[in-house]
Amino acid sequence: MPQQAKILNQNLIIESARQVIDLEAQALNHLSSLLGNGGSAAFLEAVQLILETKGRVVVTGMGKSGHIANKIAATLASTGTPSFFIHPSELLHGDFGMIVEEDIVMAISNSGETQEVTNTLAFIKRRGLKLIGITSGSSSTLAKHSDIILSLGVTEEACPLGLAPTTSTTATLALGDALAVVLMKEKDFTREDFAKFHPGGALGKSLLKVSELMRTLENEIPKVYENTKYKEILTEINNKKLGFTCVVNQSSEALAGTITDGDLRRAQIHFAFNILEEKLASEIMNKSPKTISSESLAQEALKLMEDHRISALIILSESGKPIGVLDLKDLLRAGIY
Repeated sequence: MPQQAKILNQNLIIESARQVIDLEAQALNHLSSLLGNGGSAAFLEAVQLILETKGRVVVTGMGKSGHIANKIAATLASTGTPSFFIHPSELLHGDFGMIVEEDIVMAISNSGETQEVTNTLAFIKRRGLKLIGITSGSSSTLAKHSDIILSLGVTEEACPLGLAPTTSTTATLALGDALAVVLMKEKDFTREDFAKFHPGGALGKSLLKVSELMRTLENEIPKVYENTKYKEILTEINNKKLGFTCVVNQSSEALAGTITDGDLRRAQIHFAFNILEEKLASEIMNKSPKTISSESLAQEALKLMEDHRISALIILSESGKPIGVLDLKDLLRAGIY
């Protein structure tokens, strides 16, 4: 006979879950209070040391702390502080060769006695590397070897056995985020900088500027003058294959309007062919074309195209001259949609 499913005590489950979250929230509040009291000097010293280094921040940790260390290194690297993770055991088997004199080591161990981490400390100091220790063990081996100690202040794990790293890893992650964000602000790290470090992801794509995607070559920008006749207009639109052409002033080269395939069709309906051939661009053009700044985000360009049901935009210089065009296909190729 199939085994009968165990009846869950739903109230007990939810209460246990809330206790875990409450314990971790308390740990974060305590960590925040440490920064407001005696821990502020060490945190400021760590920030100053990282800002002044010409090298990288090498983050190491074992087990669950190692997973958090890896994430901290990734966050630092993506927000303007060069950083990478090394497994502590690998340090003792050749990976010390990845570290240069200008680097800083950040070692993570809640107890401060994790053997794989403490085994590396003598070699770190022998290399003359600055060491930032993140630990709750203020008198631990890690703390004694560290130049700067960032205390987690964790006294209780959320695990009912008191064994699985839970509260301590949450506090470590928050402290790492605090370091990364403070450093980011101190370095005046901008949205544009962030985009450079995330070229392949959705975040980076959302920060791409029009200037990075627009067509700027002279032979890519369709252009006729206000006194250009119909046949030459048709030729220019056909040659540039964007479905429109800019119309510019003869003397200033400033944008006066645009002529699209649709404008040509409407002109064919409105004028007899023998008259149409003599029509000038200034008589056919749309005098209020949609334009956008080169500094605008590509996402803004897409919205403008969608809102006005158009497939291209013109980019103007400060003097009003066309300096580029952006086609819907350019956005799609870049993954903007």
